[in-house]
Amino acid sequence: MKVLITGGAGFIGSHLVRRMVKNYPDYEIVNLDKLTYAGNLKNLVDVEGAENYRFIKGDIEDHSFVSSLFEQEAFDACIHLAAESHVDRSITNPDAFLRTNILGTFHLLDAAVKHCDISSFLFYHVSTDEVYGSLGDEGLFKETTSYDPQSPYSASKAASDHFVRAYGNTFKLRYKISNCSNNYGPNQFPEKLIPLCINNILEGRPLPVYGKGENIRDWLYVEDHAEAIDLIFHSGEMNETFNIGGKNEWTNIDLVRLLCDEVDVALSNEIGNSQQLITFVEDRKGHDMRYAIDPSKIEAHLNWEPKQTFETGLRQTVQWYLSNKQWISDVISGDYRAYYQEHYK
Repeated sequence: MKVLITGGAGFIGSHLVRRMVKNYPDYEIVNLDKLTYAGNLKNLVDVEGAENYRFIKGDIEDHSFVSSLFEQEAFDACIHLAAESHVDRSITNPDAFLRTNILGTFHLLDAAVKHCDISSFLFYHVSTDEVYGSLGDEGLFKETTSYDPQSPYSASKAASDHFVRAYGNTFKLRYKISNCSNNYGPNQFPEKLIPLCINNILEGRPLPVYGKGENIRDWLYVEDHAEAIDLIFHSGEMNETFNIGGKNEWTNIDLVRLLCDEVDVALSNEIGNSQQLITFVEDRKGHDMRYAIDPSKIEAHLNWEPKQTFETGLRQTVQWYLSNKQWISDVISGDYRAYYQEHYK
């Protein structure tokens, strides 16, 4: 089986690529990534020499490139993770989200219909819980929850979800969709809350928390997400949606306080009480109050549940970043981009 994974040098994508390359040696895994600021080939050094792995640098916004790639490669499946994903960036530059998340997804779907065997090809679209909007104090997002996106990012992902289903209905393209809660773990670009705070603690800089820190998110360790994608890809029902969540809700302020404690313990209090660095800042525009996923479908259908509690996963995450300070430094400085030039040119 030849499987295209888009966005495979990013945070979630790199964890999935490593899992697929190692666990399925008879598959040919092709990793397509544009290598934007969030794509880092250093995340994949342990598999880049594998016989069943190839990397291709390319942009899903380029319709002719995507079409040619599908025509040449004859893929059996595509797991689509390539996306602009940071909500703050979608507020300042929504155009990039429209082009990558909507047009890019369309280009992949169009190429699949034109150049693949529709009777057997599978398109797996990885999406977000943010398409459902914002919850009140009670309730959970189910696969049947109506879409109500509230940010340019979530609107772009909602549109791409709808395109996948439309291609399934119109062109009989076989598909699967998963909508996941907030991920955390190693290799995450330090614009996201957890790695941002870890790095700021190390540098003695403020830990920015939006508003009063009362917004609630459901958190899932990235390796648990990769396992769920693997299960859905291989065993999930066709033309179905699965919500992937950790049943692990935290207010932002409680999360940051716990993170501070974990870093302080790991550093044997060399920095002191890092909670003193917490700084409340002006709230994000249109900030959704609460996300929470009901994962009962994937639990019942595929016998999946997270292996990490938030405490164990957060502790492993902290230890990884403290043990990989050079990785953070290279990402922040942009030096990680030289890796592609050195190893792939």
